Amino acid sequence: MAKVKTTFFCQNCGTQYAKWQGQCNACKNWNTIVEEVIQKPEKSDWKTPTNSAKRVSKPLRLKEIDSSKEARLDTSDAEFNRVLGGGIVPGSLTLLGGEPGIGKSTLLLQISLKLPYRTLYVSGEESQKQIKMRAERINPNNESCYILTETKTQNIFKQIEALEPDIVIIDSIQTLHSDYIESSSGSISQVKECTTELIKFAKETNTPVILIGHITKDGNIAGPKILEHMVDTVLQFEGDRNHVFRILRAQKNRFGSTHELGIYEMLGSGLREVSNPSEILISKKDEELSGNAIAATLEGMRPLMIEVQALVSTAVYGTPQRSATGFNAKRLNMLLAVLEKRAGFRLGAKDVFLNITGGINVDDPAIDLAVVAAILSSNEDEALPANYCFAAEVGLSGEIRPVQRVEQRILEAEKLGFSTIFVSKYNKISLRDTNIKIQLISKIEDLVSSLT
Repeated sequence: MAKVKTTFFCQNCGTQYAKWQGQCNACKNWNTIVEEVIQKPEKSDWKTPTNSAKRVSKPLRLKEIDSSKEARLDTSDAEFNRVLGGGIVPGSLTLLGGEPGIGKSTLLLQISLKLPYRTLYVSGEESQKQIKMRAERINPNNESCYILTETKTQNIFKQIEALEPDIVIIDSIQTLHSDYIESSSGSISQVKECTTELIKFAKETNTPVILIGHITKDGNIAGPKILEHMVDTVLQFEGDRNHVFRILRAQKNRFGSTHELGIYEMLGSGLREVSNPSEILISKKDEELSGNAIAATLEGMRPLMIEVQALVSTAVYGTPQRSATGFNAKRLNMLLAVLEKRAGFRLGAKDVFLNITGGINVDDPAIDLAVVAAILSSNEDEALPANYCFAAEVGLSGEIRPVQRVEQRILEAEKLGFSTIFVSKYNKISLRDTNIKIQLISKIEDLVSSLT
């Protein structure tokens, strides 16, 4: 037995120290440094049954390396494939993070039940009966998905050797522990060791591995930051538990773009892929109402039409209220100041409430014009035409600034049946023969005159 060695780790940021101290020098948090036992006995490497000899890597010239494109594994989920860049890359390690109860386990269980490949779903948080109950609501007839409830990596690898799956899903990495580290599950050293063993397995056997990761109260993935550097892809599953929509984003992707976006709707039978989210994010109304405007925005590389709702009313309690849901409150105050200074609207003594429908957060500056139009509509209590939409940024001097990929926004608006779109006249637009009217404006006064 090797000599027992101990070291100290910050449980918040993962910084290592030679001795204990009260405050972490890196993240400045107090009482987060704990002692962990690191005991590294001589351990046998992971070996595949067909290749027991230890593989030795040798250097190759760049031209000798095989650059043929390897086929990706189709997940039968169009949204998941889009975010990954076309499917799962063999031998890759993917990390999925998200809030508790947002649907991470449901998403990966649903994908594992759709896959035509032999899949091993390893859960350290639920029993096999609990997973069976959830699977019966999604797809009870799958014959290629195997469920294993285990937290010890050595036992997991024994089952992998016997089953030889095409894909492995771990729920979650914080519940695993290895015999080679004597600290508790979820600690810095255990997460690093278990991830290292899984990476070694994935690269040597060319088997893709998907990990579920817990997050901290700050929204970061729990464990050391090096965990996100070790894996190939980091996905974030976002949404509000009070709304049915979920958004899947790629924060890191070695095999594709990080600008893609996947949207799901949470139902009793699982997560439904939303192929055209614009039709869902825009509410259906029997009559036109004031304070509603449609914005042509982009989430990653994907154009979306979202509804902006505004309510302007006389302040009752003296100090006017400014409230925004799904939109930056400071930017709302800026737009109100521009309206007061440049367009002459007296909004200083009025309450202004703003809401982005669907429970999503938008930081695209191209919705500025829609926000202004919704505020003007509510202030005058006159409804905007239902077939109008907006895509432009508003500057401090009241100028209408151009936005990127405006042609993609125009085509999305045309596809959904809008008749007029308001954009900056400084945008270079080369579209011809479109059925939508492109209204070019340069100042906020032009918008006011066009709407009145």
